[in-house]
Amino acid sequence: MRAVIFATLLCAAIVVPPAIAQEREADALAHWAKVLEVFVNDRGEVDFQGLAKNPADLKAYVDFIARVSPESKPALFPTRESRIAYHVNAYNALSMWNVIDSDIPKSLSGFTKVWFFGFKRFSIGGKAMSLYAYENEVIRPLGDERVHFALNCMSVGCPRLPRAPFTANALNVELDREARHFLGESRNLKRAPETKTVRLSEIFDFYKEDFLQRSPSLIAYVNRYASEKIPEDYQIEFIEFDWTVKDQGKIDR
Repeated sequence: MRAVIFATLLCAAIVVPPAIAQEREADALAHWAKVLEVFVNDRGEVDFQGLAKNPADLKAYVDFIARVSPESKPALFPTRESRIAYHVNAYNALSMWNVIDSDIPKSLSGFTKVWFFGFKRFSIGGKAMSLYAYENEVIRPLGDERVHFALNCMSVGCPRLPRAPFTANALNVELDREARHFLGESRNLKRAPETKTVRLSEIFDFYKEDFLQRSPSLIAYVNRYASEKIPEDYQIEFIEFDWTVKDQGKIDR
């Protein structure tokens, strides 16, 4: 009987209470928040040189991602919003880590793109996968097309990188905010009334099927967030995606 009691007490001592596990997730996000605050400017550009010299907070968050995910620890992520917030933050952090781990390339085009997104593997909750697989096999199936205004591969053509993590409690507000910001930038949306044409970021071409799950046309979707509505009879052209790395002080404007 004493042996049974002792074994029970030992197990109780080893099990990590949910509150403590939750606190560890908060600690990990605090590291990511510090990275965004210190190394990202208001335009969403990253000080990769400074980050490469002081990677401790980013490394701590990447290490957390390697151990914990909604798939490996589902109890920590009970809602769809908590899962999406985790995955968007994780994707952005892994992309950032990938840049400094790849010696800060000037561009992610050509063979660098294949290596960066396809060949390089990262541990996410104990499962190794590429950024391409992570986006297409895990994040997109969650079914919220607004993630395309939040996911950041650290290229100039990507959406702005916010200076704070995405959060489960405010996720809908945050994703709507990023959608409006993205479509408020002339680099992503340019109207040409004289030719009845609108030029959109190539992101709308890359992920057309996701946006068309929500609206009957791309223009109808854009009009949900654009400050000025686009007539439905406008023709669409796409602005070529810029794969230049979003490195502070090294971007031509």
